[in-house]
Amino acid sequence: MAEPLLAFKAGRAVRREGTNFLDPIPTRGAVLLTNEDGLLHLQWKNRTTNEVEEDLILFPEDASFHKVTQSAWGRTYVLKFSSSNQRQFFWMQDASPARDEEFVNNVNELLRDPDYTPVWGDASEGSQAQASTSAVPPPTTTGSIPQATPEQLAHLRALVSAMASNNEATRPTVSLRDILTPETLSPLFTSHPNLISALFPQLPPDLPTPPSAEVLQRIIASPQFQAAVGNFDQALHTGLLGGLVQGLGLPEEAGTGVEPFLRAVQEQARREGGGGDAGGDGHRDDSMETD
Repeated sequence: MAEPLLAFKAGRAVRREGTNFLDPIPTRGAVLLTNEDGLLHLQWKNRTTNEVEEDLILFPEDASFHKVTQSAWGRTYVLKFSSSNQRQFFWMQDASPARDEEFVNNVNELLRDPDYTPVWGDASEGSQAQASTSAVPPPTTTGSIPQATPEQLAHLRALVSAMASNNEATRPTVSLRDILTPETLSPLFTSHPNLISALFPQLPPDLPTPPSAEVLQRIIASPQFQAAVGNFDQALHTGLLGGLVQGLGLPEEAGTGVEPFLRAVQEQARREGGGGDAGGDGHRDDSMETD
């Protein structure tokens, strides 16, 4: 199975016979868009059995994804086809509705153009951000290293403290975009210069050599890098990257969310650095309604 171009937690809904009412099916699921053999597939995956139970082949501009405005729930969406009267109904299962609109916009862009690259968060609208950081823009500063503000540092401390907490009700939503910022990463290249040579083999081969802190600062400040962080953050929020992160030497559960991923990275760093045992994994069960 191809890696998804886009994935988000969603259940299915069915129209009540003889009416216009929609009944959500409580099964935990996910919508995945993949490109296989040059064809765009929209799949619905049961997150309990890990089985794909629906696989639709979509042709460019033949389908669109819209909110059902009459829905009392408010987070119900319909996949419409221009070539038929077929309708597929879904309801969002992520606990937060904050990114519903982003998912819908990216779904519709992919339905128009399967080669589209999803854009998240602060990435420039209307442009297809590339995952590669080969095209590094000019530096935005004159050699100075951006510093995190006291507010940003306080926010990061709150995120770290929340990750260690077992109280789910008080945890803020953790995002990689709050952590992998130029303000938090740039000082690391000065305080830990050995990171520069360690990171360069993982970057595109056409970067300037020898590696330098200035080049890395330009990379992490680029829209391409920020878009890639956003894409990875969104993928982690789907909880569907277990197989992928194993290739990074991390346990499968590290691909089930941002917090498990960060904890696994921290534990791996402790092991390699000879540190103590890491704490519990803090895994939480998904709710029946939204998760």
